Amino acid sequence: MVHFTAEDKAAITSLWRKVNVEETGGETLGRLLVVYPWTQRFFDNFGNLSSASAIMGNPKVKAHGKKVLTSLGQALKKIDDLKSIFAQLSELHCDKLHVDPENFKLLGNILLIVLAKHAGEEFTPEVQASWQKLMAGVANALAYKYH
Repeated sequence: MVHFTAEDKAAITSLWRKVNVEETGGETLGRLLVVYPWTQRFFDNFGNLSSASAIMGNPKVKAHGKKVLTSLGQALKKIDDLKSIFAQLSELHCDKLHVDPENFKLLGNILLIVLAKHAGEEFTPEVQASWQKLMAGVANALAYKYH
């Protein structure tokens, strides 16, 4: 279980307040699909994913990215209980979607890149450390139901 200090929580929530969920979510998922093209197999009903520009402009990619970050935002309200917060999503991704749990780590790393890009100087090493801890906790929580 990940332990978040008061400083971690402050760094995470301070940056989160400035996140545009729609823009950041779409960019994060889009980058995942471009950088790790094998992840596209989970989104075969999203239409045109033939190029980076097609992916980044795809409305279904943007909508699903927003959904992912909205879920993360909800989890931040109960940050000390990530396993129970993500239990249903873990089960869905394991039993029905058969997503490799390594993909959760990849998505978390892409999110950190997008956050750093948008936050600029505010994305200090301390803020990054707190967000790395958060994304590791989220990836572990999403992988929890895997056998």
